[in-house]
Amino acid sequence: MSKDLKKLPPTFAFSATCPYRSHTNNESSLEIMANGDRRIVGIDIGGTFTDLVLYEGCAHGPRVLVAKVPTTTANQADGVLQALDAVGVEPATIDLVIHGTTATTNAVLERKIARVGLITTKGFRDTLELGRRTRPKPYGMTGVFEPLISREHRLEVGERMTADGRILTPLDEAAVAVAARTLIAAGCESVVIHFLHAYANDVHERRAAEIVRALWPNAYVTCGSALLSEYREYERGTTASVNAAVQPILDRYLSRLIAALQQRGYTKDLLIMNGNGGTVAARRVIADAAKTVMSGPASGVMAAAATLRASGITNAITYDMGGTSTDVALIHGGIPEVSAELTIDYGLPIHVPMVDVRTVGAGGGSIASLNAAGMLTVGPESAGANPGPICFGRGGTRPTITDANLVLGRLSPEKLTAVGTHVAVAAVREAIDRQIATPLGLGVEVAAAAILALCNTLMAGAIRSVSLSRGHDPRHFQLFAFGGAGPLHAVALARELGLDDVIVPARPGLTNALGCLVADLRQDYVQTVNAPLETVDPARIGAILRAHVAEGRATNAGHAETVATEITHAAEMQFRGQTHLIRVGIPSADVTLAELQTLFEAAYITRFGISMPEIKAQLVNLITSVIGKRPAVDLSLLLDPAARSADVAGAKIGERRVYGDNTWQVAAVYARERLPLGSCIVGPAIVEQLDATTVVETGAIAVVDPAGNLRIRIVPAGSAHRDPVDASLTQS
Repeated sequence: MSKDLKKLPPTFAFSATCPYRSHTNNESSLEIMANGDRRIVGIDIGGTFTDLVLYEGCAHGPRVLVAKVPTTTANQADGVLQALDAVGVEPATIDLVIHGTTATTNAVLERKIARVGLITTKGFRDTLELGRRTRPKPYGMTGVFEPLISREHRLEVGERMTADGRILTPLDEAAVAVAARTLIAAGCESVVIHFLHAYANDVHERRAAEIVRALWPNAYVTCGSALLSEYREYERGTTASVNAAVQPILDRYLSRLIAALQQRGYTKDLLIMNGNGGTVAARRVIADAAKTVMSGPASGVMAAAATLRASGITNAITYDMGGTSTDVALIHGGIPEVSAELTIDYGLPIHVPMVDVRTVGAGGGSIASLNAAGMLTVGPESAGANPGPICFGRGGTRPTITDANLVLGRLSPEKLTAVGTHVAVAAVREAIDRQIATPLGLGVEVAAAAILALCNTLMAGAIRSVSLSRGHDPRHFQLFAFGGAGPLHAVALARELGLDDVIVPARPGLTNALGCLVADLRQDYVQTVNAPLETVDPARIGAILRAHVAEGRATNAGHAETVATEITHAAEMQFRGQTHLIRVGIPSADVTLAELQTLFEAAYITRFGISMPEIKAQLVNLITSVIGKRPAVDLSLLLDPAARSADVAGAKIGERRVYGDNTWQVAAVYARERLPLGSCIVGPAIVEQLDATTVVETGAIAVVDPAGNLRIRIVPAGSAHRDPVDASLTQS
């Protein structure tokens, strides 16, 4: 372990190895690698912690190492190296690193972006600012929207393409060169070339890019149609502007990370998580930097999907509560829902395929306060990693969700993983009393419980939106809870939503890093057709889809981790005259028009419950996903089988007073690593592990399933407790 890591409190880092191999030092690691071991590392950088999961498979037997260290905000690459030091593995001994990053998402949200220029069709410089007929706030003409590209850096040139791809006005090449020189002189670091109807014919964009690249001092040149060949000028333009705005930020970060790893001897591939739940080689990711937006949340959903498959579960709502926010997504039929209509911040739609994740500003570090009307609010302001909640002892003075959980006995003050200086629970109580309870005329416990209840309401709203918006009743799904704080709230949240079952994976606080480890290589392509279905030539459909497949295979080619290729096709369709789109799965590139019509009508009935046979269908977009399947990871190794006790009693480590149902209760406390498979716990109970704490509330029963997950069944209020060994609790 490095000297720098030794300066940190010991709870900042930990490792867990499976019994097949003892933990190795760096010298023996090098020797083992020489004998044919293979090490793969998944790393996720969050707002508070940097998480690492290392999987090693070899002739001596597999093992898993895990680490959780504070995120190093100034240079996130330092946190990556500290996480590797925490598990005692040198980068030189690693075969593959897969990395999920929040660099691009945070850059856009915080507007810490590069200066961008735009070269666009004459008369359309203000499209990015006019946008759609929406408002920042739902009531009143208040709020402003500032596009990522300021008006003085949006320049026009003569050119015009018709909607069917015919050249109406030739490209003014001289004007393009003048615009490029003007933007360079203005200090623009990157540039977007975005012409009207370039999705139908991109010849002008491609020629303009040639001219600009000959003058531009770097490689940060984005063609809107190359990134997204889809109609809707505004959405394509904002997607391109996001891409250009974050290209330099992502490039600089990855350059620092790669240099730091290479300095320590790492010479292999670095894969980056994209927001679509797949990975792409770092050498290719800069060109499509916008696709890394929502990379971190997507990795968690992919880990959830892999865990659910191992347990035979097909329908679940994923619920990831971290330090600064909560992300929810839907897995239906074993497949995460993907959307190409993500909006990040107000007025910034990003129309590239991404896992459909909804985010609310409620995390463990979300600050509770009273607004100007004297009403309790929670978030979106967060204490973040620094100073963090009051109980972290790093200068925080405002109560957070984590502080409320601590005051109510749901968290142990001795086992917090980010403590700088120990803060007494009494001091946290005093802060909640002074800032929340006394002004509201409440007791401290009631005020803390109100903070949690309001937080749960916010998260329940996000879960309803991600399910109901797609026509699904959330009560027909199980709740998959992870993140450092997710299992603390899962049972209460499930009860509010009317769900019967909660699943807590083996390593809830490290699930995003696990998602990097299990993610496949994935390339998504979209091509606009936008024509009445009966007028489309089926041969054109097949040609577009086959071209997508060829490009995807070429992008994934040559990667040693790819063991198979999976192809999926889809179409986005609508009834003529409508604006919203329905995504329809396509069985093959040889699909017929009749099959498309039938598939669309069936999907429409499923979504809206009505049939409209008298209205013709419109084929808007064709979509292809090319997935390079990577070898599976044995998820059973995430918890050491040798650490399990013979019975539940052996896993009990004490008791603690916990506030719930408006009274103090005595809850048994269990060590997660010691719980044997098939063991049963009746609430109230607390299950502790190094990366998360799970609260099994009164009226809930938890069972450890064969895959090592905690399966929590919510018993309806007033019902008698079931037999603790009811077989239904252990079934998928």
